[in-house]
Amino acid sequence: MAAQEIHQFAECITCHAWSPDHSMIAFCPNNTEVHIYKFIADKWEKLHVLSKHDQIVSGIDWGRSTNKIVTVSHDRNSYVWTQEGQDWVPTLVILKLNRAALCVQWSPKENKFAVGSGAKSVCICYYEQENNWWISKVIRKKHESSVTSLAWHPNNIHLATTSADGKCRVFSTIIKGVDTRGSQSSASADWKFGEQIAQLDLTTTWAFGVSWSPSGKTLAYAGHSSMIYFVDDVEASPAAQNLALRDLPLRDILFVSEKMAIGVGFDCNPLIFSADETGLWSFVRYLDERKVTPSASKASQLSEALGKLYGQSRQGSSDTVEPSKPRGGAHENCITCIVPLRKGSESIVKRFSTSGLDGKIVVWDLENHVTITQ
Repeated sequence: MAAQEIHQFAECITCHAWSPDHSMIAFCPNNTEVHIYKFIADKWEKLHVLSKHDQIVSGIDWGRSTNKIVTVSHDRNSYVWTQEGQDWVPTLVILKLNRAALCVQWSPKENKFAVGSGAKSVCICYYEQENNWWISKVIRKKHESSVTSLAWHPNNIHLATTSADGKCRVFSTIIKGVDTRGSQSSASADWKFGEQIAQLDLTTTWAFGVSWSPSGKTLAYAGHSSMIYFVDDVEASPAAQNLALRDLPLRDILFVSEKMAIGVGFDCNPLIFSADETGLWSFVRYLDERKVTPSASKASQLSEALGKLYGQSRQGSSDTVEPSKPRGGAHENCITCIVPLRKGSESIVKRFSTSGLDGKIVVWDLENHVTITQ
C-alpha cells in the first residue's frame, strides 16, 4: 500500500507543514491555533500550541533552511515564528490587507514569502533589518477575485498565482536590496516588481493548486470544472495541455519530478499524472488503488460515459478525458493540502504527505510503488 503512515490528529485539518528534518509536524485543526507534534517513543506528542491568530489559520509553511514558521489567517494577519529555546516567538507581519489571508509560501531562498488574500491581492513579505520587522510590498489591481494558491519559481523571482476569477498569472517579485543581481536570470532582471509576466485564461471556473516543475519549465494548475492544465514555456510562448478528469475536481498539485505530478482533491485519493517522451501529459492511475465492487463498477461506467460526453462538449475533441475511479481509501474526505518530504537537495520527491477535511495526515511512499519518470 502506497499510504505508508496514517495519523488521525483532529476532526478536520486546514493545512500542515513539516520541520526541516521531518521530525515535527505543524497543522491547524480547523481553528485559530497551530499545533506542533513530535514523534517520540513510537507515538506523536503535542509539544507546542501557537495561539496568536483570532480566526481560522488558512496557511502554514515551515522554512527548510531558516527553521522559521510562517502562518496566515482569516483575521488578515501573518506571523513569523522563531524558535528560541523551548518556545516559539511570533513576529507580526505588516500585510496591509482588508480581507482574509488565504495562503502562504516561503520563496526557495527563504528571504521572502508570498501571501495570497481575499482582497484580490498578493503580499510579498521580506525582513527589514533596520527596523527589525517584516514588511510587505503588495501586488494590486491584477486579480479580479480571491487568490487561492501560490507557487514560487525556482529562480526566486517569478511567482505564479491562481484565483477564483479562473485565471493563472505569473508575476515578477524582484525587490531591491533583497534579491541580488546574482540571483536573477537575464530575462527576470528586465521585469519590475509586480509586473505581470503571463496570464493564462484556460478555465472559466475557480482555479486552484498551482505548481512549478523542478526546473521551472512547466506550470500546472487545476480548474474547478474537473480539469488540470499543464503549460510549458510560460514566459516566452506558452503551450498548454488540458486534461479532463471524469470525477471530482482537484485542490492541490505537486510535481514529484520533471515529468510526473500528483494531484489531490475531492476524490479523496491522489492522482498520478505523467508526461511521455514527446511531452504529452496523461493520467496514469490513482495512487491508493482499491478493489471495485460490481455496483461500483456499473456506476464507474456510467460516470465514464457522462464524463466523456461532458469533457468533449466543453473542451473539444482534442482534450484528453481520463477514466473514472471509485473514491475512498486512506482519506475519507476532501484532500486540501499536499506537502513534499524531500531529503537534502534532491529534486525528485519520493515521499509526500497529504491532509484533508477528515482530520488525517497521510504519508505516501512513491519509491516502492511507482516508477518515477524524470
